[in-house]
Amino acid sequence: MRQSDGPTVIKIGGSCAGSLDLRRWAAMVAGCGRRVVVVPGGGPFADAVRAAQPRIGFDEDAAHHMAMLGMEQFGHALASFDRRLVVADSMAGLRRVLAGHKVAVWLPARMAMKAADIPASWQVTSDSLAAWLAGKLRAARLVLLKQVELAPQPVAATELAERGIVDPVFPRFLAASGAAAFILGPADHMAVSAALCHDPLGTPVVSPERR
Repeated sequence: MRQSDGPTVIKIGGSCAGSLDLRRWAAMVAGCGRRVVVVPGGGPFADAVRAAQPRIGFDEDAAHHMAMLGMEQFGHALASFDRRLVVADSMAGLRRVLAGHKVAVWLPARMAMKAADIPASWQVTSDSLAAWLAGKLRAARLVLLKQVELAPQPVAATELAERGIVDPVFPRFLAASGAAAFILGPADHMAVSAALCHDPLGTPVVSPERR
């Protein structure tokens, strides 16, 4: 079950990697002053893996692992922007960073490759991994920072999956996490700090069990 005092997990989508505001968002997250864990998207690094797979012919397990390493590359890039952003690849590491009043940037490969409940498939993106981690951390909130415009009214996770805004596995992991989820679109990006530090902003995402 969700804890009201649990951390906030924010996924910074790989589609944000090319934005001129990326450093500003990273600074906003770093300066929040609350218990926050960043999940980096795969961005151009995962895209390179996807493009290489049909040419080279490596299998889904290899692609899954390589895509998560792409997330880690983006994570290192984000952490390089601010000393308050600290990378971690284990539950113990994440807890140490949070206990030190810093913001953790999750490097997923070590944990996710060992998880039997995470399929090795392109159907599992960083959105699902963020929801999965939110469950492991008993997070209070999950925030997805995306380059997609949505109305402020609540929207079902299953509808988002049908529209291709999140991956097909995301609704299941969100329901299991118990976290309250929100999507911040481009109009909300400059309010990242408020979304993390104060009242939730953006579009609420309704998990299947809450419909």
